Amino acid sequence: MNKTKQLDSKKTTYLIRRFAPYFKKYKWILLLDLFCAALTTVCELVLPLIVRYITDKGMNDLEALTVEIILSIGGIYLALRLIDVAANYFMANVGHVMGAKIETDMRRDLFSHLQDLSYSYYSNTKIGQLMARITSDLFDITEFAHHCPEEYFIAALKFIVSFVILSSVNPWLTLIIFAIIPIMIYCSMQFNRKMRSAFKRSRNQIGELNSQVEDSLLGIRVVKSFANEEIEEEKFEEGNKGFLNIKKEAYRYMAGFQSTTRLFDGVMYITVVVAGALFMIRGLITPSDLIAYLLYVTMLLTSVRRIVEFTEQFQRGMTGIERFIEVMDEPVEIQDEEGSIPLPQVEGDIRFDQVSFRYSDGDNDVLSDINLHVKAGDHVALVGPSGGGKTTLSNLIPRFYDVTAGRILIDGHDIKKVTIHSLRSQIGVVQQEVYLFSGSIYDNIEYGKPGASREEIINAAKLAGAHDFITELPEGYETYVGERGVKLSGGQKQRISIARVFLKNPPILILDEATSALDNESELLVQQSLEELAKGRTTFTIAHRLTTIRNASVILVLTDQGIVEQGSHEELIEKKGAYYRLYNLYNTAGTNIGD
Repeated sequence: MNKTKQLDSKKTTYLIRRFAPYFKKYKWILLLDLFCAALTTVCELVLPLIVRYITDKGMNDLEALTVEIILSIGGIYLALRLIDVAANYFMANVGHVMGAKIETDMRRDLFSHLQDLSYSYYSNTKIGQLMARITSDLFDITEFAHHCPEEYFIAALKFIVSFVILSSVNPWLTLIIFAIIPIMIYCSMQFNRKMRSAFKRSRNQIGELNSQVEDSLLGIRVVKSFANEEIEEEKFEEGNKGFLNIKKEAYRYMAGFQSTTRLFDGVMYITVVVAGALFMIRGLITPSDLIAYLLYVTMLLTSVRRIVEFTEQFQRGMTGIERFIEVMDEPVEIQDEEGSIPLPQVEGDIRFDQVSFRYSDGDNDVLSDINLHVKAGDHVALVGPSGGGKTTLSNLIPRFYDVTAGRILIDGHDIKKVTIHSLRSQIGVVQQEVYLFSGSIYDNIEYGKPGASREEIINAAKLAGAHDFITELPEGYETYVGERGVKLSGGQKQRISIARVFLKNPPILILDEATSALDNESELLVQQSLEELAKGRTTFTIAHRLTTIRNASVILVLTDQGIVEQGSHEELIEKKGAYYRLYNLYNTAGTNIGD
């Protein structure tokens, strides 16, 4: 993944500005939630005034404090409390649902963006890190999205209203109290900044742990075959302790943050008591006013404590938002260009026009100035040593990577000028590394043509030589393949992946060592099926077993020098060049050339 700014360098306002658009769909729910928050604040703001009024009347005009007045005041407060309960229910229910919906929207956008990112991104990114970003990082968004505007709105409302009320009673004592608050905020922010950095590092570390666990568990058979369980446990223990150390640091800063606020709690209380008592001696404030001051200070400090309690959630939410933004800001390297049109049904005529390619993190061209014309229906075989660019060349056709220079034309259409979906929908690929999704055999074959009939799926399996072994399984086509097809043999997985392409039935085929995992009998069966499928279709076959491509229309010998030879099997044998040497080496050693 590209290096991005650390969380410390990204201002909170910037992160919130990037996050704010997710509230747009739910703005009316948010406004109603804030209105309810205001209603819940009314009770707290009114109670000190009620106490002040009753105390003042009790000390100065007790006879005026009648039962009717007391009951009226009690009734008004009870009504306010019922309103408070209803408003709080809305906030706890609908407000949290709004947060969950925002989390869901962000996860959807993140997953959609991940689907659009190119091969090169995944070559440089750990899947465990991405799993952490799309799951645990966004878990805190629900609480953050709901509580962040709510808590700060309530705190601001209490501070403003309290300041106005207290200023009308005694402006000097009010200024003394509120002068302490900026100092408290400044000290708290120092710990805040360190907490934020620590939480970011803890999220990165949990992503590393996820990657390590995924790597170890997916390779569990290798671990056990080498009896290296203890090594894996040691590796995990090291990462786990690293995570603990980061958490310790984060909580040390949090403890400092909370201790600072508690210290200022005491400072504000004693300030009100001492200064208030001095003002009372001089007749500048009444006992009832001093009681009201103490109640309002208690209310303000309660608000501060709530903000403190919310701080950890706030920092987690901000960290999740930033890690979300980091992925969302990754550029989509392969995308439809402006004005792209759908590629019409093609015949399969493909032309490489001075094509060069290098990987984004490479210094040298993998392919350089490739000129190649493949007529519709031709069967092209790519052979040569590993690193020669065979797979890379085939990956350029469906735009898994974009050419660095030159262009590729299909039926005269520049593939950069057509939509990616229409391009790839007409190309079938059997990957070198077989991947089956967790699910049934039926589901995995159907992936080649979603919604296909059962007859089509069975026919595709027959063409791929997979039907017989599938029907022999206890549950047939409904057999669960396990994660990554772990319950099937390599040959069985390969034939199912080939069946997917048979089902898709595209005009252009790319077979990246499609038979390399099969035994001789299965290879012969599948090879016959592939040859039948290739009739009338343009086919690129990357092969290390040279016996599988003798009947290709043209064989290209690809090395780090580019296409060094091309022609039919017979023509290249007669030349006694690079292909001739590879073929003799294959026959002599009985190995796969390029493995």
